[in-house]
Amino acid sequence: MSKLPKNHQFLDLSDYGRPIARRIANSLKNTKFTPVDVTIAFVISGLIGVFCITKEYYWAAAFFLIFKSILDAADGELARVKKTPSYTGRFLDSVSDIILNFIIFITLWHLTNVSFLLAFVAFFGVQLQGTLYNYYYVILRNRFDGDTTSRVFENKTPVALPGEKQKNVNTLFFLYKLFYGIFDKIIYALDRNASKGKPFPNWLMTLISTFGLGFQLLLISLFLVLGLKTYIIPFFIGYSVLIFVFICIRRIFY
Repeated sequence: MSKLPKNHQFLDLSDYGRPIARRIANSLKNTKFTPVDVTIAFVISGLIGVFCITKEYYWAAAFFLIFKSILDAADGELARVKKTPSYTGRFLDSVSDIILNFIIFITLWHLTNVSFLLAFVAFFGVQLQGTLYNYYYVILRNRFDGDTTSRVFENKTPVALPGEKQKNVNTLFFLYKLFYGIFDKIIYALDRNASKGKPFPNWLMTLISTFGLGFQLLLISLFLVLGLKTYIIPFFIGYSVLIFVFICIRRIFY
């Protein structure tokens, strides 16, 4: 199920795991497994991937990081096929992602000679990349009557949906704002009028989709299996420059 109408869909390079994710979701449709169970599974897969990095099992690390990305898509797919959307799942997914990203970059810092400051800058850049991608993507979804379960920016605690506890929503929303608030504010400050401009062309969204977490994990996996782990942190610092390039293209032409 696409999150955009057909005539506005673009090649999402970060969403390569969607076909497998749908198969996983459909296989779990009539079971007791919930989307939150799948979210927990992707956390476990990500942690196994990190463990494999510390042991220099780079092919195994790549497998579990990519599998984590697939499961990251599968939890949302399962929520859709079971028709059980929840804010608990939505915010747990995001909070889990940023914690795992931080652990990955701390691990890379520990295993290389790169300074902690540069590792943190790379992590910060990765999160800004993902925020820009999500910002533009949600604007498109809201504009063209696609999937509107996400808001452009989450500024108000939502009311719990049937089947979930408001207490859980409140806690996870607090954590979401704590971890993501600074990135939302920075991206909004850089391009506050994005929702008022012309529709983003598909080719631009395809390029920006390289900022999606799935593609980022794929790049990290490639660096690992090619024996280039020391270049991961410098690469993502340099790659973050494209944030300003894409925003300039959007502001000037669209």
